[in-house]
Amino acid sequence: SQRVGHAPVSDFPKVHRPVAMLSLDNTYDEAELRAFFDRVVKGLDGDVPVFSVEPKIDGFGIELTYKTGTLVLGATRGDGRIGEDVTHNLRTIGSVPLRIEGDAPELVEVRGEVYLPIAAFKALNERRAEAGEPTFANPRNSAAGSIRQLDPSLAAERPLSVWCYGIGAVRG
Repeated sequence: SQRVGHAPVSDFPKVHRPVAMLSLDNTYDEAELRAFFDRVVKGLDGDVPVFSVEPKIDGFGIELTYKTGTLVLGATRGDGRIGEDVTHNLRTIGSVPLRIEGDAPELVEVRGEVYLPIAAFKALNERRAEAGEPTFANPRNSAAGSIRQLDPSLAAERPLSVWCYGIGAVRG
């Protein structure tokens, strides 16, 4: 009863965040990686950088806000400072925790990506083709379009997942 419960909305309310949600960057070859490294080293005046590298999920950036362990808001990245409230759609994703178990802070913003796994994307497109519906171009745009549906039942029909990778504001 907590995952799908909102009627379709006519507009997405704006969400103003105190800590900007910046986008992640990626690189596709050694030359791009070397150029990035050279820019970083140049800006450090002799300090030695330490890097953390991880695979990137190509999804749609979101932020989940929990108050005393309960999901109260889910927003798009938007321009980093202002996103859109899409809580009603994010609640339909089974991998989005509706509650944080244990000793949760008063407030925590969890950042991540909503994505459509490749196998799920292919199966979804096969079902759509068999039903005579247009297929989706790629998993990332499918995920983004699903989260921006006005009717949460449409988002609930899509096999979306979420990958959380960072924290925004934390209080208490």
